[in-house]
Amino acid sequence: MAADRAYRTLLALAVLDAAGYSVIAPVVPEIALATSANPALIGALIATFPTAMLLGFVTAGAGVKRDRTRLVVACGVVLIAIGSAGFVAAESLAAYSAARFVMGLGSGWLWIGITFSTLERWPGQEYLCMSRILSAYSVGGLVGPALGAIHGIDGPFLTYGLLAGCALVFAALMPLPDRARRFTTDRTTLRLPGFWTASAAILFTVLALGVVEGVLPLHLADRLDQSEIALIYAGVSVLAAGSAALAARFSPQADVLVGAALITGGLTLAGATNAVGPWIAALALTGAGVGLGNTGSIGLLLQGIQPDRIVTAMIVWSQLGIVGYLIGPLAAGLVAETLGFVALGLVPLAAVVLLLGALHWAVRSATTTTP
Repeated sequence: MAADRAYRTLLALAVLDAAGYSVIAPVVPEIALATSANPALIGALIATFPTAMLLGFVTAGAGVKRDRTRLVVACGVVLIAIGSAGFVAAESLAAYSAARFVMGLGSGWLWIGITFSTLERWPGQEYLCMSRILSAYSVGGLVGPALGAIHGIDGPFLTYGLLAGCALVFAALMPLPDRARRFTTDRTTLRLPGFWTASAAILFTVLALGVVEGVLPLHLADRLDQSEIALIYAGVSVLAAGSAALAARFSPQADVLVGAALITGGLTLAGATNAVGPWIAALALTGAGVGLGNTGSIGLLLQGIQPDRIVTAMIVWSQLGIVGYLIGPLAAGLVAETLGFVALGLVPLAAVVLLLGALHWAVRSATTTTP
């Protein structure tokens, strides 16, 4: 009973965390209009969130090693609520960036807390349970745009902050695990081919998510209003949630490869078209690919590293994934500003080369070490 209640709490917190990523997507055109910011500056604003997450992962890891996962979760929720309040109070691009930084710091803590709270409670079922957690994150990608449909800039973040305040109660009261599970740091895991393959996969997948949520809403902002963009993004999140849950039935390698193909094709089409219908179809392809890529990448990580010694690998893997969320909006913003949205496909094409190279290296390494 306590385990079930803990799992429901973790799933709900995963939805909350992911909503914080995507709540800004429908609001981006309003922010650009209010601050006279061009696509490159908007990309920089979006990048403050993943920059703070990188710091959050490292500082949260110290709490995990001290068996304080519940405290890590609660602190993450508090920071998210504070950042949301700051966003409501902000009136300039600099102030929006500072508030978004605090939200990103809290999100980093919350991701690490949710992940290790899951791993410590269900040993032997890590891949299945994490696929469901990632599916909940995709559902959060639906909630975020739904909140973003609220008119204006302040409304979505005020509502999100209130939800975070309510979630704090459940996070603080989440049942402790029946049996403590110690997680240790092991830097040798960073030399394993499976680690780097999983890292390349998550970097590519989250880079694509950063492009979708950071810059792509600007492409057809003259034809779609805030609520319409929110509705479209909510539908894309449903596809991402379904594909993330379905991915656990297949091998992580297949998930990553199919996801990469869908993402590359989807983003290329989304940038090249100026028609709403094909743009929506392109986003649907990308969303399905993101769901597959997220689950497949963590499957590769769990496949190659024992969970008890995964702390260092999980933190660095998470950091490299968020580097993708940092690079995605920055690169896409610069490409859109200099070459136009029609050239947006250059961003995923360049990233997929890295992913395929990592997969090839992992296969060769496994072949040469097999007796």
